[in-house]
Amino acid sequence: MDDRGAASVVAVVVGALWFGLVAVGVHVGEAVVVRHRVGAAADLGALAAAGELAGGDAGACARAGWVVERMGGRLDACLVRGWEVEVRVSADVPVFGSVFGSTTARARAGPAEP
Repeated sequence: MDDRGAASVVAVVVGALWFGLVAVGVHVGEAVVVRHRVGAAADLGALAAAGELAGGDAGACARAGWVVERMGGRLDACLVRGWEVEVRVSADVPVFGSVFGSTTARARAGPAEP
């Protein structure tokens, strides 16, 4: 039996495995980036809403929605309790969305405790 060419087959298999691992790593990294982006959108949306509370609850939640939308997220909920605002934001992971589902984040903003 002749072993010529066996190293080429092994090299192709190893290369394919490396390519697959890199592709999966890139997509997992993308999911992590989307999670961080959604967290930042929730934080900034809550702060924007808290800054607009003097104009009323509807205006505050509208401002939160505007900020969240500009950051690529969806405002799922905006709850105002007195001078405190809580927002829930979500976004879909573009490529492996069916595997990872949508990612969500919550944030609260309001006056500091005395």
